[in-house]
Amino acid sequence: MSKAKRSDAPASASHVADGHDLIRVHGARVNNLKDVSVELPKRRLTVFTGISGSGKSSLVFGTIAAESQRLINETYSAFVQGFMPTLARPEVDVLEGLTTAIIVDQQRMGADPRSTVGTATDANAMLRILFSRLGRPHIGSPNAYSFNVPSVRASGAVTVERGAGTRTVKQTFSRTGGMCPRCEGRGAVSDIDLTQLYDDTKSIAEGAFTIPGWKSDSWWTVRLYAESGFLDPDKPIRKYTKKEMQDFLHREPTKVKVEGVNLTYEGLIPKIQKSFLSKDREAMQPHIRAFVDRAVTFTSCPECGGTRLSEGARSSKIKKINIAEACAMQISDLAVWVAGLDEPSVAPLLTTLRQTLDSFVEIGLGYLSLDRASGTLSGGEAQRVKMIRHLGSSLTDTTYVFDEPTTGLHPHDIQRMNALLLRLRDKGNTVLVVEHKPETIAIADHVVDLGPGAGAGGGTVCFEGTVEGLRTGGTITGRHFDDRAALKDSVRKPTGVLEVRGAATHNLRDVDVDIPLGVLVVVTGVAGSGKSSLVHGSLPKHPGAVGEGVVSIDQGAIRGSRRSNPATYTGLLDPIRKAFAKVNGVKPALFSANSEGACPNCNGAGVIFTDLAMMAGVATTCEECEGKRFDASVLEYRLGGRDIGEVLAMSVTEAEEFFGSGEARTPAAHKILERLADVGLGYLSLGQPLTTLSGGERQRLKLATHMAEKGGVYILDEPTAGLHLADVEQLLGLLDRLVESGKSVIVVEHHQAVMAHADWIIDLGPGAGHDGGRIVFEGTPTDLVADRSTLTGQHLAAYVGA
Repeated sequence: MSKAKRSDAPASASHVADGHDLIRVHGARVNNLKDVSVELPKRRLTVFTGISGSGKSSLVFGTIAAESQRLINETYSAFVQGFMPTLARPEVDVLEGLTTAIIVDQQRMGADPRSTVGTATDANAMLRILFSRLGRPHIGSPNAYSFNVPSVRASGAVTVERGAGTRTVKQTFSRTGGMCPRCEGRGAVSDIDLTQLYDDTKSIAEGAFTIPGWKSDSWWTVRLYAESGFLDPDKPIRKYTKKEMQDFLHREPTKVKVEGVNLTYEGLIPKIQKSFLSKDREAMQPHIRAFVDRAVTFTSCPECGGTRLSEGARSSKIKKINIAEACAMQISDLAVWVAGLDEPSVAPLLTTLRQTLDSFVEIGLGYLSLDRASGTLSGGEAQRVKMIRHLGSSLTDTTYVFDEPTTGLHPHDIQRMNALLLRLRDKGNTVLVVEHKPETIAIADHVVDLGPGAGAGGGTVCFEGTVEGLRTGGTITGRHFDDRAALKDSVRKPTGVLEVRGAATHNLRDVDVDIPLGVLVVVTGVAGSGKSSLVHGSLPKHPGAVGEGVVSIDQGAIRGSRRSNPATYTGLLDPIRKAFAKVNGVKPALFSANSEGACPNCNGAGVIFTDLAMMAGVATTCEECEGKRFDASVLEYRLGGRDIGEVLAMSVTEAEEFFGSGEARTPAAHKILERLADVGLGYLSLGQPLTTLSGGERQRLKLATHMAEKGGVYILDEPTAGLHLADVEQLLGLLDRLVESGKSVIVVEHHQAVMAHADWIIDLGPGAGHDGGRIVFEGTPTDLVADRSTLTGQHLAAYVGA
């Protein structure tokens, strides 16, 4: 075999292509960025840091990643672009040296009940192929093992046109799917309590329906049933005949005419399922959610036992294991089982499946199972599941963009995450990370620190260089970089205990624990050890906690459109509108940009959107209201010398002073503003759209809102997520104030500063999944450090320098 000759002459002059080793950003003005210019080295790990709201995400995601995505989309034809999201060019003067960006963010994975960890990572697809080749008895193609594919059988006449003649052929068609016919692949069946839908002693005309939002004059609900012709509107429901009851509850969609209008009538149960049960429960309004919780009960499907699969799919086995049992295994155990399969006919498939499952274990998710619903994963878990498909990738010279990859990780797991980030870099990729944890900032090749403040006080580069340079650079991050919270000299004495006995949610092993009341309790342990299962699974239902009143603040993202802002989200706008209305003698609705006071030209949005088909839409400031969102006549009404537009443009600190005294004194508004200032959001403007807030700002906005709820026991799930080192100090002060006001505060947390500040620590472990679920330590932080018998104890001891 001939080989090409190779010249070994020294490459004295570097190639012109080697000059493109920087990503250059000049004049970035996205959100609060103030003409930011940075030069980022390629094939290196760059960490962006700075306090919450300083502009990190605006620079990394809103500028660099967004422009890379837009340029890739532009390579497709106009036809294809019509089906893709249209992205506007970020507001920046120059962007050079970009490479393809792969974004691994903390967006929760879709809450679709059919989506699981297995379907989201292709592990399920590989398992289905494996079972279709090796499973005995053989039942069909990979579709026969999929809970998303129903079995279908059909037969009929098919007309075939050939030449001048036609002939009719009898044909049958069948497809074997793996979907359980009873629960349709959901694993759970819903039973509707009819007594919560209507009062059967009344007729429809007498107002029998008790469903929220069903008004007697509504065409689509009550009037449709009353005037459909299928039911007698004046007969009490309990006196309906069998046929009337069938039409009332279960009738298939049927076209009817009511007063000359064409409408579709269908039975009450399918109508309720479509209008209420198809929606994400968390996205519902509180009164609708309460109705659904009362009216609907979800139970495991009796036919498939919650596995989602048909009997045929469950009957086919490899080494006495069926696909449902394989998906229910802990992934670390499944990896061992797959490694034990030796079948040359499917060797490439087994190799790929082993690599995928090993990646789960390596990334610290070996405690999950493939049948875990993806909507139940935390933000940190969802982000790491998305990383799985990139770990074995052959791509190089790609830009990977991570949003706080250490969220939800124990200090022990952070070391593994750091190793993964470095592995991606060492393959020749550019890695950009938005991060607050000093352990991850320390491994950076290059650091960009934004600030100095948040919101309007941020948006400039305070430091750019090495980690050593950051330490001595004098910025807020540099000053706090080596901060270590000291252990407390004395801890508070509990006022009582909550006795938890036999807790067995998920991986908990009949845990018995006494949780002290009236103090700051931190529940910790490695990811997957059972912390959330203990706190969220046992405490909210505990009679002692229920008696005190439980306020639970989880990690769920707050939802909001461009029209939502801190004033609407916290309920602050209500007392402000009432105060304006009272002073001016008009209706409160006038002072809402989403109601009667809206500018008629932009409908209260403040901007006019122009749709340009497959090109990016253009948003221009409304000329009539100049972006103020209100009708000009509304802005003539004043309170304390200010109009509603000026009030919404105020920062929380300004508004706190404004509503605290003088003519504008409004105690209800002042109380909400105090809470916002307490959580460190004094710089936020009241009318800033929620869509422009950072993750840390949203987390604290949520905390401020929940603090208004009446309750004696506060449960917080990782309140430090998205918080800068300087913000964590403020959070500790807030937790102390809650305890000193007589509340019991229980925090699920990995941050060592919060652990060191606790009065009592409960440590779960020793490992994750079935290697966890036990209490490995309970006591004071000082005892934990002295003991050092657990992973948490070792890391906390190193943190406080003991």
